[in-house]
Amino acid sequence: MAYLPKDLSVLAYANGFTLWHYTTPDAATLVDNSGYFNGASDLLRSGDMILANTGTAGTPAAGVFVVAANAAGVVDVTNLSPFGASNTD
Repeated sequence: MAYLPKDLSVLAYANGFTLWHYTTPDAATLVDNSGYFNGASDLLRSGDMILANTGTAGTPAAGVFVVAANAAGVVDVTNLSPFGASNTD
């Protein structure tokens, strides 16, 4: 699939920083590719954080991406930093 604008929402904004939420059936390893969020280059700024639910159609993962760079319309985010740990009980 690809980035869908309807799945990116603002959660909070303060002092030039935006906290976003994004949900997608795409795997986190696809979402973190440079250029995935190019369609939102006019919205995302370096340092913004994106809380994400990825792999919703298969193997779900949740965590945070950080916008590492946004230059000339090309957005690059960090790898997904997952929330929580596996339940071993």
